[in-house]
Amino acid sequence: DLIWTGSDDGLVHLTRDGGKTWANVTPAALPKWTMVNCIEPDPHSDGGCYLAATSYKNGDYQPLLFRTKDYGKTWQKITNGIENEDFTRAIRADAVRAGLLFAGTEQGTYVSFNDGEAWQKLQLNLPIVPITDLTLKGDDLIAATQGRAIWMLDDIAPLRQLAVEIASKKVHLFKPSPAHRMRGGSVRGSKTSGENRANGVLVNFYLKQKPGEKDTVRLAFLDAKNQTIKEFSNFGKEHKLEKLLDGGNQFAWDMRYPDAEKFDGMVLWSYDLTGPKATPGAYRVRLTAFGQTEEQPFEILADPRSGATADDFARQLEFVQSVGAKLTEAHRAIVEIRDLRGQLNTLRERVGKEDKAKPIRDLVARMDSTMTGVEEAIYQTKNRSSQDPLNFPVRLNDKLANLMGLNADGDFPPTEQSLAVRSELFAKTDAELAKWQAVKTRDLPELNRLVRESGVDLVKVKERKE
Repeated sequence: DLIWTGSDDGLVHLTRDGGKTWANVTPAALPKWTMVNCIEPDPHSDGGCYLAATSYKNGDYQPLLFRTKDYGKTWQKITNGIENEDFTRAIRADAVRAGLLFAGTEQGTYVSFNDGEAWQKLQLNLPIVPITDLTLKGDDLIAATQGRAIWMLDDIAPLRQLAVEIASKKVHLFKPSPAHRMRGGSVRGSKTSGENRANGVLVNFYLKQKPGEKDTVRLAFLDAKNQTIKEFSNFGKEHKLEKLLDGGNQFAWDMRYPDAEKFDGMVLWSYDLTGPKATPGAYRVRLTAFGQTEEQPFEILADPRSGATADDFARQLEFVQSVGAKLTEAHRAIVEIRDLRGQLNTLRERVGKEDKAKPIRDLVARMDSTMTGVEEAIYQTKNRSSQDPLNFPVRLNDKLANLMGLNADGDFPPTEQSLAVRSELFAKTDAELAKWQAVKTRDLPELNRLVRESGVDLVKVKERKE
């Protein structure tokens, strides 16, 4: 039944009975014929309210923000920190943190952490532009401007958690806001379109000083069983923290588990080897820097448009991870095969054509033939560019990658067809890997025995051919 109203003639009224009776509660310090642009009830106080007014049409450019805690009986002007001629248009109160206020003025935005007692600019990359209104939506602050589009400050969780004592700490990790497991991304650098927030879990942290050349900073993401999903560091090769600064830092985790391993020069026609997304649930993030460690819990939420159950997500994760593990196993085998082939080629050259080296040459040839068959069954070795798979048939790893990519997309458990294809591809891949395993466990020891017993000189001076 509590309603506040403001008018273009500088009057503020209040009803506490649903509009049956109204009381004039206009601040005494409000200039006459001032436009009351914005009235914001205090979400943390029944009798609290804030108002933003402007009198620029009367040639008066002073900021006019007021606060009451007693249903308008008394008002306090709260403009300390706002420039004298930066007239005000909007004020909004955060429903999560009491005393956290945002103001829109003729030249930009301001923030107050102490219920308007003091303000400071919150401009960042926002152009100097009139802010006609502000609103808070979840964890985001949205600003309507006059002629410069709508702007959004993604994730104000750090502002809600900001405290004076943080500045004296070497390291501080803010609690991340809940993140939705959904598709999407951001196109950066466009001069004509907006930029979405990074898709994933936004992690904000404070470093008192910029890391030196030998200072390691790590961010680890852990599941509910305290098992590490992924770790990033400023010295990481694949999982790297970049552009760490003294002060505030932000990192966006895409919620994905590690990718399947690849090897140098690999060309695939189908999907890449991107790991699956974490399922909805409880997680933790751990920050380690300058000898200190801090942890914070966070939550991944399901896309509200999705009908997937917890079991659906679990089955999808298990399926994609199993295919990724098989791809990693197959790719490791190829790396090992190529390394051993290089050693065998060197051995073949060293032993020469002596009769006593014939058993070695024969075994090397047999091993190389088996290894080549395994490699060519797993990977299309003729691929040199992304268009080569159009000319040469895809092999097992390309089929597995396609199966993994198709099932990693969306919020769906594997279909019966996917399960059947996995069984078929796994069986064929395991058969090839078994051949490679036999080379490692049977042929390689035999080769080393022959070399030791042959009496062949492996270290020789290479003769120059005239």
